[in-house]
Amino acid sequence: MGMHRRVVVGISGASGAIYAQRLIRLLVGGGIETHLVVSPLGQRMLHDELGMEGIDLDALSGGAGGVVGSGRVGELKLHHYRDVGASIASGSFLHDGMVVVPCSSNTLSAVAHGSAQNLLHRAAAVTLKERRRLVLLHREMPVSLIDTRNMQTATEAGAVVCPASPGFYMMPRTIDDLVDFVVGRLLDLLEIDHRLKVRWGQDVGVHTRSGALGDRSRVES
Repeated sequence: MGMHRRVVVGISGASGAIYAQRLIRLLVGGGIETHLVVSPLGQRMLHDELGMEGIDLDALSGGAGGVVGSGRVGELKLHHYRDVGASIASGSFLHDGMVVVPCSSNTLSAVAHGSAQNLLHRAAAVTLKERRRLVLLHREMPVSLIDTRNMQTATEAGAVVCPASPGFYMMPRTIDDLVDFVVGRLLDLLEIDHRLKVRWGQDVGVHTRSGALGDRSRVES
């Protein structure tokens, strides 16, 4: 039996909230069950960079609609940062991968050293132990020797460290173009089809199936 696609998204306290919002809108707009956990500093970034009051699921999902305060909007389900007993903290919770976007150096360190003092760290640790894909969109520069060693440790444990480094060979014209390049690479790492412009020497959607994510007018309308 085929499993309904699920992705876990963590938001931590590094700059780059727009990457998280775009990724979530594409996942939810594509009908992918999305489980979200946000650290307190990640919530502050949502406020400082996107102007959100609290964790606004409707704004993150692109207006999917839902009951205010229910913790769920369409395919987007919010889990409390301190709820280490949530479903995503268990290895029995099957999913197609987890992305921490953006990933702070503090969260990188916690993942690399197996810290599980909150749900974001616990979900990442479980993803590694179950040998599922864990992608860390590190978004701090420059990096210290501590950071590079933590990247090595996390990589050796099975994570994919994916710095937020947009390419310019697709001739981006807007900030949205740069964001889509990075988010498209995240979707590639999760093996989720999309139509974002990330492929050198290829037309958009050449290697995607019908229904691939990335129609901005459809997702964000």
